[in-house]
Amino acid sequence: MKKILPILLIALSLIYVSSCEKDDICVDGDTPLIVIGFYDATDTTVFKSVPSIRIKGIDNDSILETDSFSDRSSSPDSLSIPLRIDGTSTTYEFITDSDDDETSMEETGNRDTLSFSYTVSEQFTSKACGFVANYNTVTIGLTSDGTNWIQDITVIQDTIENSNNIHVKIFH
Repeated sequence: MKKILPILLIALSLIYVSSCEKDDICVDGDTPLIVIGFYDATDTTVFKSVPSIRIKGIDNDSILETDSFSDRSSSPDSLSIPLRIDGTSTTYEFITDSDDDETSMEETGNRDTLSFSYTVSEQFTSKACGFVANYNTVTIGLTSDGTNWIQDITVIQDTIENSNNIHVKIFH
């Protein structure tokens, strides 16, 4: 009997250890951002940085500025921005030569409004990550105001499943 008890304890320990599940750590589950590259309008193969660009999200429901996304960069030639997953469109203001006027407390610069339209499809990634949103049939509309700094827009990939490649080219 004394020999059976240690063997039984070792067997139960092995069964317990082998029945453990791996940790639920989400490594690869993230909703992708849309990647925008800025190109020269005259030579469409050359990246062209945008001087002091600011991107501000506009709430489609209330037509008011929202803090959902607002970023200012000094002179990028590409950037990534989020799209809304709770709707089928997202609107952003792209402001070049962005600066804050200290006397009027207003932001200066040339503003162009871009509206991104798409369909959202959810994809189950894993138990740890849950679902991620992918975007399909992406189209972009530019509001013309007579002083647009964006001259043309080309959608390279209308399906956004990762943030590894440029999805949209903006020519200025």
